[in-house]
Amino acid sequence: MGKKEDVIQEVFDKCVKDNEYIFNNDLVKKVCLKHGFKNPFDLTKIDNSKKLPKFLKDEDFFIVHLGKGFHRFVKGVDIGLHKFEDIPAERYFPWKYRKSILNEYDTSESNILSVVTNQRIIHDFLYNDIVANPRVYLSRRTQIDMEYYIDKIPIKAYNQQMEIDLTYEYNSNVTVFEGKNNFPNDFAVFQLFNPNYYFNIQKKTNNLPINEITCCYVLRKKFRGTSLVRIYLYKFLDYKQMNSIKLIKNAQYELIVR
Repeated sequence: MGKKEDVIQEVFDKCVKDNEYIFNNDLVKKVCLKHGFKNPFDLTKIDNSKKLPKFLKDEDFFIVHLGKGFHRFVKGVDIGLHKFEDIPAERYFPWKYRKSILNEYDTSESNILSVVTNQRIIHDFLYNDIVANPRVYLSRRTQIDMEYYIDKIPIKAYNQQMEIDLTYEYNSNVTVFEGKNNFPNDFAVFQLFNPNYYFNIQKKTNNLPINEITCCYVLRKKFRGTSLVRIYLYKFLDYKQMNSIKLIKNAQYELIVR
């Protein structure tokens, strides 16, 4: 990682020395300037273990955002980064379709989610019904104050910003989506935890008649001129506990052009 890892190392060492694991953007910018790292806002964006410096893996720490320019090193990499579960062979499905002009046109996250929506793949996966008609809510940015736990550690975050890639509502059930290219080994749990927390708070605050809130991670990888799509459905057993994530089901679809 070069300069980026050097910056994170120095910030972490200072936190250890001061016995204070919360740090802010002012410190990040100062250390970035020292090492010649030009993008301080990218420093704490770690959405899978490949982007996590080796020394942090060895020390068993990951980074969470606290809002208002503050961040924290937290013990427990296995809590902050969740490994994608193996998909059993019986959950591999061929999916025949007619390729449209814009289908698989690019590799953006929005395109991935558009493909699984337009081709009714997600309807098959979530509802076992390709003619199901869920209400679809497109990408949005929002923010919220959060109070939750990472194992036994209480976390408070203020004006926590998040982007929700896509939301479905069907039969009073809400599913939030995250989409990514390629097949990483794991993902940062906050990507699903934060939107899940947000909708749970909305449910409580506004008395919304939501039955269940689930989280869906969609991965797409180019394969033999078409695409493989892997989908994972999760639920947080306790919306205030990050390590309460549980897999409900997963599947892989191979898109086959007719």
